Amino acid sequence: MAGQWTSASGRAPGEGAPRAPAPPFTREHEDFRQVTRSFVERELRPHAQEWEDARWFPNEVFRLLAAHGYLGLKYPEEYGGQGGDYLHDAVFAEELARCGSGGLAAGIGAHTGIATPPIWKFGTEEQKRRFLAPAIRGEKIAALGITEPGAGSDVAGIRTHARRVDGGFVVNGSKTFITNGVRADFVVTAVRTTPEGGHRGLSFLVIEKGMEGFSVSRKLDKLGWHASDTAELAFDDVLVPEENLLGEENRGFYLIMANFQWERLLMALGAVGSMQATLERTLEFARERRAFGRPIGRHQAIRHKLAEMALKLETGRALTYNALRLFAEGHDAVREVTMAKLKTQRDAFEVADAALQIHGGAGYMKEYEIERALRDLRLGPIGGGTDEIMREILGRQLGL
Repeated sequence: MAGQWTSASGRAPGEGAPRAPAPPFTREHEDFRQVTRSFVERELRPHAQEWEDARWFPNEVFRLLAAHGYLGLKYPEEYGGQGGDYLHDAVFAEELARCGSGGLAAGIGAHTGIATPPIWKFGTEEQKRRFLAPAIRGEKIAALGITEPGAGSDVAGIRTHARRVDGGFVVNGSKTFITNGVRADFVVTAVRTTPEGGHRGLSFLVIEKGMEGFSVSRKLDKLGWHASDTAELAFDDVLVPEENLLGEENRGFYLIMANFQWERLLMALGAVGSMQATLERTLEFARERRAFGRPIGRHQAIRHKLAEMALKLETGRALTYNALRLFAEGHDAVREVTMAKLKTQRDAFEVADAALQIHGGAGYMKEYEIERALRDLRLGPIGGGTDEIMREILGRQLGL
């Protein structure tokens, strides 16, 4: 099946025929996977190096994705979506890892996976028409604004404040590490709407480009994700109208928690897709590259490295698909999602590290993409909740 350790023919080593789709995916999802993989390889990956060098990818990419339906896979047709399900979005996230640029995947994923879902889930009908529908058409680009200079995984530490005034709110504060922050037409922004600290008193406002007092402080340089625009945002007496309040006032913490599960699942799926692509390319290299008169893949040390890479891939896939199945069925999957995110992020980095070791000096060459993947994947154990936070959540889920 697609997604297994396959050769170019689609068959796993030693198999006579492709396997059936792995739950929770159906044959229809796997057919969609093949179409998506072809699209990514044809339309996105050839430009990866160009966009990495430019430290930017063009906004036209969103319109291209919209034209093929990828920006609204799980959203209702009435807003321009495809009327699919979470599993279609999961396939897209997994296959997007083959684009050759973590920054490109992050920018697209921030739009489809973390910024627009809160509007779909918690927005009014008017907000869905104003923000979700044009985002699905690729006409407006979205970002999610939670992290601050002094508040990352600890969302209770958010200090950006929204003071109530006639007709809306006045916002003051800042955000940092915001993916799509430079280009975004609107930012789904977490703000504090009561003087008290802690989890109570958080709300969400949709803050739009062009609002007086809203500015991009700077575009950040990063270790990886070079093609994405990651920004610091500043809010200086920004007047945000009442109609831009997303969900209930002072209930924003629940919105954050609802969004985190899907974000972490998408990160796990992306890591699985990355491990799959890295293993495939490294196997091909190991078969072609010769040392001491034979392919390097015939050497025991290399075989053992590849075996460990395959093991990390399959254990990560099993954990992730199980968490996805439970989530898609509507179960409380916090424990399983946390396990999947924790396991896959570190393993994906280690798989890329092992691949770089096998490639040797060639791994640093642009055409092999290994060095770039290693840099991009280092964010995984940090973003969306650090490994330490994941272990704390998991410990609590175990009743400790």
